Amino acid sequence: MIDIDKIVENLKSANQKRSEFVEFMENYKDPFIVLIACILSLRTNDRTTYPATVRMLKLGKTPEDFAKCDVKELEKAIYPVGFYANKAKQIVELSKELVEKYNSKVPDTIEELVKFNGVGRKTANLTLAKGHNIPAICVDVHVHRIFNRIGYVKTKTPEETEFALREKLPKKYWLDINTLLVTHGQNICKPINPKCTECPIAEYCMKIGVKNKGK
Repeated sequence: MIDIDKIVENLKSANQKRSEFVEFMENYKDPFIVLIACILSLRTNDRTTYPATVRMLKLGKTPEDFAKCDVKELEKAIYPVGFYANKAKQIVELSKELVEKYNSKVPDTIEELVKFNGVGRKTANLTLAKGHNIPAICVDVHVHRIFNRIGYVKTKTPEETEFALREKLPKKYWLDINTLLVTHGQNICKPINPKCTECPIAEYCMKIGVKNKGK
């Protein structure tokens, strides 16, 4: 029996070190900044994303600022995040759309957010949770991997995991679960060579159970 309350309690008690980018996303409550920072983070590790985000914010902090931003200047600021040229263009176009169609306000529903070019459910959910403080389940590779490893869900894709968690995970954990599992995934439950002996939720892990059965 998987005790999700105990799992969350153990992860919180473990007090694992957050990356600078995770800390930034946890504390920077502006929906627009959360949205464009999340766009930068796609297919890019946190060590690269955080300084790129800091450099980006020297150019502006509002949709109006980035709607007027030179794409090439933004490219230079965010390099070397993955697909930096595409992301710079996307952020400028998204900012213009926010100014022209949304009165510079970031929408607070998934349905509206995913209408923007390049904004998927992961980015939309994180924007709702961290930017608008609206309960939403942001599923990235860490959340998908860990929940499957402990057997809480049995899914093949992050999107499947999101919908499975919407049915199963108590809503009181929706806002915090991404930060907890991303931090755990970066420190302990890594995709390759996880630190199982240091894991605060190892007793629930099917990966370890399979190993033990083979001994």
